[in-house]
Amino acid sequence: MDEYPFLAGLPFWVVYLSLFGIVFARAQATYWIGRAAAAGLHRSRLGGRIEGGRLGRAERIIGRFGPPAVTLSFMTVGIQTAVNATAGAMRMPFGRYLLALVPGCLIWAGIYSTVGMAALWAWLRLLAGSPAGAAAVAAAAAAAVAAAVWWRIARRRRARAEPEREPVPPAR
Repeated sequence: MDEYPFLAGLPFWVVYLSLFGIVFARAQATYWIGRAAAAGLHRSRLGGRIEGGRLGRAERIIGRFGPPAVTLSFMTVGIQTAVNATAGAMRMPFGRYLLALVPGCLIWAGIYSTVGMAALWAWLRLLAGSPAGAAAVAAAAAAAVAAAVWWRIARRRRARAEPEREPVPPAR
């Protein structure tokens, strides 16, 4: 871990737990900043105008379906802060948020304490040496993800379109 000299030479579990603590604290801070911003908005005149049906419905939807988004956001680059702030701003119940946050932090610490940082630094070195090569690698990765998503969606559509067949009894 040349990029993090303060972690160099430490046992894996120390690195893992350090990264877990860092991301847990950062995500909690972001959630509570979002929560405070929402509290301020709800006490303002503007909050009085937008309070009601749509905002309440959005808060209930985020509270119910948002936890998987919180967990999955830790496997991405660049949207974790937005998802955690939105969870706070939309007043996701803290218990649900915490149950989604812990697995996300465990996953993030695992990624960044093993292959994640190595892959990131390898890509940055490629970017410094060959911007076109780095763009090609990023485009190939994006195409692979898009193809995987398309394949899953197509498979689900085909499964829904096929009529249910009754099993054929074995011949005697």
